[in-house]
Amino acid sequence: MSLHPVVEQVTRRISERSADRRASYLARIQNARTTGPARGGLGCANLAHGFAACGPLEKLQLRGNVTPNVAIVSSYNDMLSAHQPLKDYPDILKAAIADAGGTAQFAGGVPAMCDGITQGRAGMELSLFSRDVVAMATAVALSHDMFDAALLLGVCDKIVPGLVIGALSFGHLPVILVPAGPMHSGLPNAEKAKVRKRYAAGEADRDELLAAEAASYHSAGTCTFYGTANSNQLLMEVMGLHLPGASFVPPGTELRQALTAEAGRRVLELTDLRGEAYTPIGELLDERAFVNGVVALLATGGSTNHTLHLVAMAAAAGIELTWDDFDELSAVTPLLTRLYPNGTADINHFHAAGGTAFLIGELLDAGLLHEDARTVGGGDLAAYREAPALGEQGLVWQHAPRLSGDTAVLRPVREPFDEHGGLHTVDGNLGRAVVKVSAVPEECRLIEAPARVFETQEQLQEAFAAGELERDMVAVVRYQGPRANGMPELHRLTPPLAVLQDRGHKVALVTDGRMSGASGAVPAAIHVSPEAAAGGPLARVRDGDVIRLDADKGLLEVLVPDEEFAERAPSGRAPAEDEWTGTGRELFHAFRQAVGPAERGAGVFG
Repeated sequence: MSLHPVVEQVTRRISERSADRRASYLARIQNARTTGPARGGLGCANLAHGFAACGPLEKLQLRGNVTPNVAIVSSYNDMLSAHQPLKDYPDILKAAIADAGGTAQFAGGVPAMCDGITQGRAGMELSLFSRDVVAMATAVALSHDMFDAALLLGVCDKIVPGLVIGALSFGHLPVILVPAGPMHSGLPNAEKAKVRKRYAAGEADRDELLAAEAASYHSAGTCTFYGTANSNQLLMEVMGLHLPGASFVPPGTELRQALTAEAGRRVLELTDLRGEAYTPIGELLDERAFVNGVVALLATGGSTNHTLHLVAMAAAAGIELTWDDFDELSAVTPLLTRLYPNGTADINHFHAAGGTAFLIGELLDAGLLHEDARTVGGGDLAAYREAPALGEQGLVWQHAPRLSGDTAVLRPVREPFDEHGGLHTVDGNLGRAVVKVSAVPEECRLIEAPARVFETQEQLQEAFAAGELERDMVAVVRYQGPRANGMPELHRLTPPLAVLQDRGHKVALVTDGRMSGASGAVPAAIHVSPEAAAGGPLARVRDGDVIRLDADKGLLEVLVPDEEFAERAPSGRAPAEDEWTGTGRELFHAFRQAVGPAERGAGVFG
């Protein structure tokens, strides 16, 4: 199948606008590539420090310039279910690499925080900034000039993008992302959502809510709803940084262990020392790979956080990806999945129905993915039509079924849930924003109603509890952008707004904050850029101003005469420096000053 003309056009436009930056980046990583391992240029004392804790055989191998040495960088901790399975990965990887004639060293750990724990807490205001901390920690781990390749162990929200951004600073190294897999399905998502709504309405107590949440998040592995963590895994596979079919195999299984070991063996084959298969991450992640990632995100109704993360990762590779690219691709990308929160199924149901192999095959056949994009699996993306399995001789890849195992969860291109992708861009006199429409009923995508302005999510929750919001309304929650307070997720607003919508009111949310992959059936224009703290127009909105949000037509407007609106003085403010303290926030003041706008990825680098 030939490439879809819009996909071809968008890719060409990205390449043209990025030409100078991309060329500069590629020249930089080419300069970093040396003849033989970089450690060969280390002084004797430097190299001795680098292998001092190794065994005799490893020391002998690391003295020479013929044995590839692999860095292992991990986000392991045993508090977070998604990362707990990573504990034993370094030993599995080291053994596999040694068997294949290489060496490996645990190069460093990176922090991993959980938005699920920090929702509504001060720690959430560090969440987005943690992505760039992870990137810097990855760079520190790889900075010792000891390595010929890297294995990156991570799963959740900011961790995977941070690992990739950090690795791209060492773009001459081959890199494989090594996932952990999802926990087994617990309490169905629809049941959990009902209890959350009942609690928000005062009809359920804390004990009932906690019991429901604990039955949903119940064991080691990634949370099973299709939020940012599972969007990360799917994108890494479609972008060629996972082994084929590795994303959603559960932890603690023989297949999971076999895939982990294979990642160690495979990364050796990609090194400069092993010949023609040399595949550095900086070359692999080109314009084609990022377009493939955007298309996969749209086709699955994935996390809105990736309108930030994909942009930031692309920038780290010298590529300028914009929200306009998302919007244009969304118009031609069909929605092929129904996964919570834009359905009731979870990621295990998606995997059982055919998963990534079926999805990638469908998108390739429709010409919506670049089949010739490079991958760590060997060759191009066509290899990702196959699914891993354990055969008599060990790990094998087999042709995946050509039919979906459950069309209520995963559909072919010829029979989509929607003709268009799950994300739309809106703009107007309030700025630009992103709307996740895949979970929003068509009749709710247009709203024109008076604004009710809040400057914290707590203010909205208090107004809801006091019965002040029982009407049609557009909730404006401002001073929640990256410069204001780190751009926290406002997921706690979903239950009260959903309750109001269920009661028959037309409601929407407009904010310069985030809602993440957990965005639900309430229309939400998020990541409004420019943000209020940067002088954006949200700072001039007043209670009672009529706001029009039309997600299908791409409009976000306040219906106030232009001259009157322009003359208004901003109101409200972000937290002052001496107010933005506690839970480590005072350590991140420099990030608030340096961070860029949401539309540019909300990063602190360049």
